[in-house]
Amino acid sequence: MDVEQSTHFDRRMLEALVCPETHTGLSYDAERQELVSKAAGLAFPIRNGIPIMLISEARSLDD
Repeated sequence: MDVEQSTHFDRRMLEALVCPETHTGLSYDAERQELVSKAAGLAFPIRNGIPIMLISEARSLDD
């Protein structure tokens, strides 16, 4: 089993995390393992259960 698949994101973190660009709330995309900021148009990856909240690591929602 892949380590990334065996480590799950704790959804309770959503209450504490905000978008680093807009400081607005995030939604969780379980299929893509991303936290999505619709306000910024960015999706932040979750790797090994850890959200990577760096703008430089984010995917544009236009992709």
